[in-house]
Amino acid sequence: MGKIIAIANQKGGVGKTTTAVSLAACLADEGRRTLLIDMDPQGNATSGLGVAAKGNTSYECLINQWPLADAVVKTAEARLHLVPSDIRLAAAEVELVNMQQREYRLRELVADIRDAFDFILIDCPPSLSLLTLNALTAADSVLVPIQCEYYALEGVTALMSTISRVQKSLNQALALEGVVLTMFDGRTNLSLQVADEVKKHFGSKVFLSIIPRSVRLGEAPSHGQPIITYDGRSAGAEAYRRLAREIIRNNPK
Repeated sequence: MGKIIAIANQKGGVGKTTTAVSLAACLADEGRRTLLIDMDPQGNATSGLGVAAKGNTSYECLINQWPLADAVVKTAEARLHLVPSDIRLAAAEVELVNMQQREYRLRELVADIRDAFDFILIDCPPSLSLLTLNALTAADSVLVPIQCEYYALEGVTALMSTISRVQKSLNQALALEGVVLTMFDGRTNLSLQVADEVKKHFGSKVFLSIIPRSVRLGEAPSHGQPIITYDGRSAGAEAYRRLAREIIRNNPK
């Protein structure tokens, strides 16, 4: 049975989609059958893997309850598959409001295919919306990227409150997979201070693997490639490889 991990932070610009794409590619590179579900209307995870959202997407599956298997596409990376997204998913926020069991629709869809994968990652939109609630209700755990910049913990309190509410009312089994520090620059006191602050707040739930600030990580999406394909020897690629291995160790088969 595949492990379902939602990657969420309602604050934008924290490396959420970069983490989703890079981690998914690294898990696949480690030999794990991996599926990335793009639940962000911006579709950045989709374009970041060089996929054009043609045919069925996460929108059709969520709204029309079409099987997720009908939307799964192969990527250029071996063992990595994708459920793409596009801007039409933004309409789902309005359409879901009056639907019954609106928070459970993704959960029901994923249940049918989770045995086909070792890991299923869900890239959430940068908001605490019905799309994010669907992801949290469907997931076994949540991975939270936090950038090493000013106000790093701003908004995380709201996210943790949402996770707590989901645990109480929608998904009692939901756990915190961990917090990953992103955009870290060891040359600055600010990054070091933020890292210390996050570790004090989350303790052992902070991953040992830290993602550095990297030009190559920023360039990779414009080429439609994950970092391990675009520049497999870069510091960013090595950091995400370490994170993937850490998650694999934490989730033995």
